[in-house]
Amino acid sequence: MKWTRVLFALGALALSGKVPADGLARPNIMLMVVEDLGPRIGTYGDPLARTPNIDRLADDGVRFSRVFTTSGVCAPSRAALITGMHQQAIGAQHMRTSSFGRTREGALGTFSTPGPAYEAVPPPFVKAFPERLRAAGYFTMNNAKTDYQFGEPFTVWDRNGDAVSLADRDTEKPFFFMLSHFGTHESGMFRRGFADRFEWSEQVFAQNDARLARLRERTDPAQVEVPAYLPDTAQVRRDIAQHYDSIALMDRWVGERLEELRAQDLLDNTMVIWTTDHGDGLPRAKRSIYDSGLRVPFIVRLPNRDRAGTVDTRLVSFVDIAPTLLALAGVPIPTHLHGQDFLEKAAPRRRYVHAARDRLDELPDRSRAVRDSRFKYIRNYLPDRPLLGPLHFRENLAAMAELRRLHRERALAPALARYLEPSRPPEELYDLAEDPDEMRNRVDDPAYRDDLRRLRGELDRWLNEVGDLSVQPELDMVTRLMWPGGEQPVTQAPVFAVDCGGSTPNVELRAATPGSSLGWRYAGAPFWSLYEGPRQATPGARLEAKAVRYGYRESETAIASICGDRER
Repeated sequence: MKWTRVLFALGALALSGKVPADGLARPNIMLMVVEDLGPRIGTYGDPLARTPNIDRLADDGVRFSRVFTTSGVCAPSRAALITGMHQQAIGAQHMRTSSFGRTREGALGTFSTPGPAYEAVPPPFVKAFPERLRAAGYFTMNNAKTDYQFGEPFTVWDRNGDAVSLADRDTEKPFFFMLSHFGTHESGMFRRGFADRFEWSEQVFAQNDARLARLRERTDPAQVEVPAYLPDTAQVRRDIAQHYDSIALMDRWVGERLEELRAQDLLDNTMVIWTTDHGDGLPRAKRSIYDSGLRVPFIVRLPNRDRAGTVDTRLVSFVDIAPTLLALAGVPIPTHLHGQDFLEKAAPRRRYVHAARDRLDELPDRSRAVRDSRFKYIRNYLPDRPLLGPLHFRENLAAMAELRRLHRERALAPALARYLEPSRPPEELYDLAEDPDEMRNRVDDPAYRDDLRRLRGELDRWLNEVGDLSVQPELDMVTRLMWPGGEQPVTQAPVFAVDCGGSTPNVELRAATPGSSLGWRYAGAPFWSLYEGPRQATPGARLEAKAVRYGYRESETAIASICGDRER
């Protein structure tokens, strides 16, 4: 059976896996990803936002003004971010893989999808970019959300969990530290009286009350600006005002993380990125592929404040993050990645960004979008479904309840009522220069015929280039391509190959399952090291190894006593 190994020019290293000293010349990287938030930030021109820490970060760095996620909902977006590949090309497009086959009872009826729950199985060459950084000598840490749709491969992170901090790093290596913050999540706007029998509702309400009690200043609902795609009612204003309060608390968290870097004298040698996983958690923003669901704030503080206080207007996609960070770390960029290095000044600028929308928990769907600097084109493959169908989780929002109430009372403006109608246009085209909220569909306007034709062609080209696994029903994709018969495949244990002929034993691991990542450790050690290639070992040492193919169950642990007949 074929197997692959990755060799790095690390010299004659012992099994401890330490990297050469010149690895320290590479910058540290901190990536902060908060949830469900568009550019409601002071430095992006929002007068209500209380975000002094993020604003100072922008003063010290580069503010990117046109960055877009590949999905308007978190798990598919995070799958694309962590792999550098569009989610529908690797089977991670449905939100979520773990909710497939789940039934929920709500005030609007019974919500269910056919089973089984699963984890996506990307092609064997797909790896999370932190694993590639780890293989190249970076110490990788995560606190704490993963949600990649293909499980939590143990080979991605040196340390992973709620308690992980800078104190856990290996000071002899540069680090990559990814942090997530839940405080701006859609559920931060949930309030008693609107919950659709959500199973965690009381816990969420208690958490929200406790968080907001920390604020001395609360946002006045009368001062908020209601987006054109929502009704201007007192309930909607209260939702948005509460969202601003959550943003203020999140900003404090950002300030604390930056202070930790500064206190440990790490800030000037660390690239800091702050962004969000997709747009606002409001109806017609989150889960949509309008700009309200895709456009995110994105700030990069480069080491030593390079390019401080500048604004970058180029189009950037979330699939660009992986190749950019790999390039920064001096790691070769795999040719199969869909993105490009957005810091490379000599690289041609993007002309387009692309996005996809697929099943949303219990609601099947399929739409694709392409955007340039002025126009957005959307293709709806299931136009007989409403944009805002009954979704158990979203029904907890007062803003969603207001949309439904006004629709029942026939008091909703026609431009908004169409979101709840039983069908959608098969195609949508928006002129973002005059209609940034994407309210006026120009697909039938003769003045836009050439742009419509061009964007149709670009969407076809893109789908042909990257692939789209949603051309088949999800159940077929799972049971035929990923989990045969609906059962999760199991990664085979790696095989030890030990050469005892030299003065020092040489240990090699071979992957029995194509595409699997391998880890090793001394027997009884608390953490796994990523296997990078043949290693020398002490005679008599007892080693453990295991493997995982993304989306598969990880292997059993293989154990070997290294040339145990020799004296130690």
